Amino acid sequence: MKACGGTGWSRWMPRVPPETRSFAIIILAAQRRGQVNALASAAGVTHKCLVPIGGLPLIRHVVAAVADMPGLALIRICVEEEAFAPVAEVLADISGRTIDYVAAADNLADSVHEAAQGLEGRLIVTTADHVLLASSSVEAVLRLLDGGADAAIAFAREEAVRAAHPDGQRRFYRFADGGYSNCNLYGLSGQRWQAGVEIFRTGGQFAKHPMRIGWALGLINLLLVRFALVSMPRAFARLSRRIGVRIDPVVLADGSQAIDVDNERTYRVVEQLLDRREPVQQRAA
Repeated sequence: MKACGGTGWSRWMPRVPPETRSFAIIILAAQRRGQVNALASAAGVTHKCLVPIGGLPLIRHVVAAVADMPGLALIRICVEEEAFAPVAEVLADISGRTIDYVAAADNLADSVHEAAQGLEGRLIVTTADHVLLASSSVEAVLRLLDGGADAAIAFAREEAVRAAHPDGQRRFYRFADGGYSNCNLYGLSGQRWQAGVEIFRTGGQFAKHPMRIGWALGLINLLLVRFALVSMPRAFARLSRRIGVRIDPVVLADGSQAIDVDNERTYRVVEQLLDRREPVQQRAA
């Protein structure tokens, strides 16, 4: 998969051999408190991450995508305590990797913060419904962290997402250089990772809540973004200066990386895209 960084320094970042790199991956699998997930209810399971697709639970696809990556030291699942046992059961056949569990907090930022406790070095954060996740996408984010970014966020261009499936995404961030969709794939590194966690408090789900990007960027930057007067790389350069944390975007060529299992519509889309891929069982063998 081709990937390009969003800043000048990202294009010239050093290459760290994967076999010498160590990182952990956090998979956010909790449900909204007090709400019954419609997909879980329809499938007769207690948690969305256990909903079967392509013959396997959602979270099993995500773990299989990264389990063989060089340098992966730990997989940490952030989910409600009552889901520890059923999730561990569906991941029991993953061998050679340490998988542990941490209880989810009341909100996304606190969940990431709790899940990151005790971890050092590079962290990858994704979600349990990121069924189409590719290890090459994780590698692209890790390269940004290798290049000195405190945080990294993966995006796909609108045309790439629509090429993957015309009904895969309906919301896009509009910048001067085009439309983008968040891929729910993040990286954190270095001593300032805690500041990077604030992305999840003030930033996550910008497309669903556009005013959040304004809060994060400030009034002038909000206007630049609102009227698509600034490119996506420039917007993140401004955000980095504002909060004092270097946040680099990476643009993935594979538009399917921006398509998660969010609802019945995207479930059907992902199911179709999975059918075109080599079976997960073979990839994880």
